[in-house]
Amino acid sequence: MIKMNRRDVFALAASAALAAGFGLPALAQDAATPTPTAEAPPVPDMVLGSPDAKVTLTEYASYTCPHCANFHEQVFKPLKAEYIDTGKVKFIYREVYFDRYGLWAAMLARCSGEMRYFGINGVLFEKQQEWAASNDPATVIANLKTIGKAAGMNDEQLDACFNDQKLAEAMVKRFEETMAEDGVEATPTLFINGTKHSNMSYTDLKALIDAELAK
Repeated sequence: MIKMNRRDVFALAASAALAAGFGLPALAQDAATPTPTAEAPPVPDMVLGSPDAKVTLTEYASYTCPHCANFHEQVFKPLKAEYIDTGKVKFIYREVYFDRYGLWAAMLARCSGEMRYFGINGVLFEKQQEWAASNDPATVIANLKTIGKAAGMNDEQLDACFNDQKLAEAMVKRFEETMAEDGVEATPTLFINGTKHSNMSYTDLKALIDAELAK
């Protein structure tokens, strides 16, 4: 079980602005409340599938969580082919940030735009052991930029993304609200038509979805 207190949240938000330039040691700000911004950008849920699907499945996951990477490979891929792409399931992905690398990865995915979001989402999980393996934040940012460039983003767009303090603060605020509201304490956590479940195999998930579809 991983928990994040208010000090961690403020430090996490503050660290995002240091991602491109590294003018100060990451997470060095002593939990000071971030400077209020004039207008926070929207942080919508990222959604796949038919809005009219009988089953809604929400996944809470972190880009630096090994179990989440396994879930993406072993469960999400067949789920998408069998249920999401066929209109049976509406899938909602909610980002969890337990560390600065996970926040930076999520910023990259969101900055790429809605059309490219789930493409980068997949790459981040599939190459998790490559881009997140270093203890050097500058190396991780460089690795994330490589992923962004492969998706069609340029240096100017990437620098603007990683230096977007308003976006970072809004994302952390949204993360904090949804985690508390739904009582999420670990990743991946799933909700099937509002009922909370822990990580599971595709066989078990399929059985739960089929039961909902049969109602």
